[in-house]
Amino acid sequence: MKAHDGMYIGGAWRPAAGRDRIEVVNPADEQVIAEVPAGSADDVDAAVRAARAALPGWAATAPAERAALIGALRDVLLARKGEIAQTITAELGSPLGFSEMVQVGAPIAVASSYAELGASYAFEERLGNSTVLLEPIGVVGAITPWNYPLHQVVAKVAPALAAGCTLVLKPAEDTPLTAQLFAEAVHEAGIPAGVFNLVTGTGPVAGQALAAHEGVDLVSFTGSTAVGKQIGATAGAAVKRVALELGGKSANVILPGADLAKAVATGVGHVMNNTGQSCNALTRMLVHRDQYEEAVSLAAAAVATYPSGDPTDPATRLGPVVNAKQHERVRGYIAKGVEEGARLVAGGPDAPHERGYFVAPTVFADVTPEMTIAQEEIFGPVLSILPYEDEEDALRIANGTVYGLGGAVWAADEETAVAFARRMDTGQVDINGGRFNVLAPFGGYKQSGVGRELGPHGLAEYLQTKSLQF
Repeated sequence: MKAHDGMYIGGAWRPAAGRDRIEVVNPADEQVIAEVPAGSADDVDAAVRAARAALPGWAATAPAERAALIGALRDVLLARKGEIAQTITAELGSPLGFSEMVQVGAPIAVASSYAELGASYAFEERLGNSTVLLEPIGVVGAITPWNYPLHQVVAKVAPALAAGCTLVLKPAEDTPLTAQLFAEAVHEAGIPAGVFNLVTGTGPVAGQALAAHEGVDLVSFTGSTAVGKQIGATAGAAVKRVALELGGKSANVILPGADLAKAVATGVGHVMNNTGQSCNALTRMLVHRDQYEEAVSLAAAAVATYPSGDPTDPATRLGPVVNAKQHERVRGYIAKGVEEGARLVAGGPDAPHERGYFVAPTVFADVTPEMTIAQEEIFGPVLSILPYEDEEDALRIANGTVYGLGGAVWAADEETAVAFARRMDTGQVDINGGRFNVLAPFGGYKQSGVGRELGPHGLAEYLQTKSLQF
């Protein structure tokens, strides 16, 4: 794997301030495939200074011109789709087909949406005797996770660029090679020097330095709720804006009369995709008692169609989890589920392969709402199936966690599903298998975060308001 031994700052690759390195490990075979610099506070400072210097010129650039450059960036990503997908598979472990279709396909679609939206967005409006201006908030510190290493970058960078902001990106240490390819694409697209800057490094060092830097006006973070709380506290102390997309424990509610087989199969797929490493994965399936055992049998049969193995093999549908720590964490949750009395109907804590950070696709039945596996985010291919008595009981269980990121409702008709969804404390709900929409706002209630990504709502996160009175 090709890796840059430096940071992308001010439109060029430059040596890191220190000598510390991060090893990039292929989770399918546990082999080191590359090394990248572990950035320091000095690297972050240089990147923020470059972004600050580029801000006046970029903010003054016409929105249509900024949008055209986002379109050029989209075109480069599209042209290099195969290379990027292979890199994501190598450092994350997602099956190659999933990497091509979702890991790269989705961010290309997001970039396209901002190439269009950036040119048409109303950055100015008239209200009575006032003109209201929507201006770029300034320099953005973007901190992204490893589970969707390109999508999470594009979901922050594209709207920030459209708004007229400049950025410093600190990607997850597990997937820095994808971020380096993105920086190459930015350069190739002709985005001006200093508008986008990349510093690889660890969260406690580079991430903390970026969140605390006085030259950063907005911190946009995607990751765990625990780290999000720390970043929110750091930013709050400096009266700095934050956008936080955090954890989830999403409920998939199957109401009586729904197409049970379709709802279960879709729900299992939602959990198994990306090896369960999605913050909005539908990891809690809620089924009426009258259909409960049938749903359990369907789910057990469905997970059997997700063979794990070499993610470059077209037959593989389930790759490894990202690293050794995550491997132990997920298997520990499975063991906890057994310990607390849940019924294991598929999978289990034993690793299915001798090498690689693989977890067996796992289904638990007889799960009660207070169990650890029903309350905490596992971030692995683990599904819990919970019975409910009636709709009120289902609603209580669905809303009974500290999270509120995603959800799904299945019913015999759309009206019934929508009525239930309106009562869920969650930021996004799929109705009878509704499809992903790059224009719909994505974000959560409660401890799942602050703010929204994607579409016009995502662009608004990077703007501040000024009113002129006449």
